[in-house]
Amino acid sequence: MQASFLDQLPVPPGQLPAGRHSLTREVVLASQRGRLLDAMAQAVADRGYGATTVAHVVARAGVSRKTFYEHFSDKEDCFLALYDTGIGYVLGRIVEAVGDGPVDSEPHARLAAGLRAFLDVLAEEPAFSRTIVREVHAAGAQAAARRRATLEAFAQRYEEINAQVRAKDPSIPSLGHDAALAVVGAILELVGIWIDDDRARRLPELTGLLTDFVERHVAPRATG
Repeated sequence: MQASFLDQLPVPPGQLPAGRHSLTREVVLASQRGRLLDAMAQAVADRGYGATTVAHVVARAGVSRKTFYEHFSDKEDCFLALYDTGIGYVLGRIVEAVGDGPVDSEPHARLAAGLRAFLDVLAEEPAFSRTIVREVHAAGAQAAARRRATLEAFAQRYEEINAQVRAKDPSIPSLGHDAALAVVGAILELVGIWIDDDRARRLPELTGLLTDFVERHVAPRATG
């Protein structure tokens, strides 16, 4: 990945976070905490969350168990930190890609840029993408809550874009919250299938298809 997990950023309750998150992977791996988070992603991707142990993580990170417990209380705590920081990074990359302009400026271009940034991040680091997209389901109630917060953040973003385009064209159907969640869930399910099929590095190929899919539901183009 071009940048990664060093600064722990909470999963946002709704709004996507502003600001840039451009630490290099080399900087991340220079810290013990960063190496542990990276090792957790690699171990979980290889073994699955249930079969991964603290021993697997410290062996990959090249640190002692004592060092692990200086940073995390247990395996779950480490996984949650990985998820939070990883998602914070993903959202930061999306914000960078779509720019700092108002939501209603070039909504179709912004949708495409955001999706491409999301797919690019996952393609850059297949182990990370498998961890946050697939293995999060096996990591317990707190991980499920983090995932739900992430879905809500993306859904809210789509609702905001829909409201902006409807302000200019009231004939565009309103996007309800459940429908927005369904769009986000469909994207993640297709991404998960590609990850399962070892096609994570090819995920950017889905940009056009997913952009068309999201546009039809969130910001349909005028016809005629």
